[in-house]
Amino acid sequence: MHLKVLGLNHRTAPIEVRERFSIGKNALRRGLENLDGYDGLNEAVVLTTCNRSEIYAVTAPDCDASIYNFLNDLIGANVDKKFLYTFNDDDCANHLFEVAAGLDSLILGEGQILSQVKEAYSIAKTAEATGTILNTLFHRAIAAGKRVRTETKIAYNSVSVSSAAVELAEKKLGGLAGKSALIFGAGKMAQLTAQHLLSHGVKNIFVANHHLERAIEMAEKIGGQAVAWEDAFTGAAHVDIIITSTGAPHYVVKPWQTQQLMTRRGGRGIFFIDIAVPRDVDPEVGKINGVTLYNIDDLESVVEKNLQARQREAVLAKKIIAEDVAAVMERFKYLKFQPLMANLSERAEQMRLREIHRVANKLANLTEDEKKILDRMTRRIVRKLLRMPMMKLNASVGSDTENFYAQAMQALFTEA
Repeated sequence: MHLKVLGLNHRTAPIEVRERFSIGKNALRRGLENLDGYDGLNEAVVLTTCNRSEIYAVTAPDCDASIYNFLNDLIGANVDKKFLYTFNDDDCANHLFEVAAGLDSLILGEGQILSQVKEAYSIAKTAEATGTILNTLFHRAIAAGKRVRTETKIAYNSVSVSSAAVELAEKKLGGLAGKSALIFGAGKMAQLTAQHLLSHGVKNIFVANHHLERAIEMAEKIGGQAVAWEDAFTGAAHVDIIITSTGAPHYVVKPWQTQQLMTRRGGRGIFFIDIAVPRDVDPEVGKINGVTLYNIDDLESVVEKNLQARQREAVLAKKIIAEDVAAVMERFKYLKFQPLMANLSERAEQMRLREIHRVANKLANLTEDEKKILDRMTRRIVRKLLRMPMMKLNASVGSDTENFYAQAMQALFTEA
């Protein structure tokens, strides 16, 4: 068994690279359903979010090419390896546990990643791309993520991308009380952003979405006003902030549109925050006079004020993770020998039952209690006989004698 993760995140790849890795659920599911087309890839889970794309896999030895090809096929392009990282075995497990606990997120301790890990695992399991190893690993990682959030304060005063965007706007505009905002998008991130805007004093929020009914639904939830997508920029002449959070694969805010908007505003400045991946706002928009544009990579500076306290909690979180990783890797050590041990135990049990049956006529006068005593006694004898060989086999895991003991056990206890 070899555990491996191959991926990229906000630390290794800029946004213009990460946004190419947006993989739809249907495409992801199809890829996982065809996992057996990649030599040596036995199990796989693909975790893809706005800030990371990772493949966790159980592989045969020397399968780097297969997992890399699988990643390329998922996104439909060849990835420059300079943006990728890979971790093996214990390091792979540790990385997943830290991801689930929010220790590897853009915003330390953020809670959304745990649900994303759960969803990634669920998709892979439904696609029958997981087995004993990844089922165990992801169950333990999800449990560890919950434990970290229960036993530490790493998620206290939580800061998400949406709240970071609002904090950035508040800082740059000198307060949000009485301000108005236009939000492109009506998904979960857009709704969270709207809630943060309201809690910071924003007076009016307009919602634009390609599907007007979704804009209306979100506007009703937040007490805002829905606007038709094609009319959004006309109304934007009077707002202070525009936040974009759509799932569009292309730019939805273009320079020519923004230039016309600025003309209608008569020189009054406007603040754009693009929290979408792929980006919604053409970077050229930021060069227009009067426009201030920030994207998701700019949000890192906003969360600095919370980092010191969270980093102290992260020290405790890493201790918890180290314990849980050690436990799961210890369990994995013995999984490879479980079929052999189960076979030996089964053969011994068959011998025991056969011998009891053979002398059954001679023991016909035994009472039920005496038969139970005999049954327990023979079970104990078998267990004690197998105990030392199995302890030796377990102790050999990972050592130079591992193959010797495995082969010896097969030779001594398996019929030719």
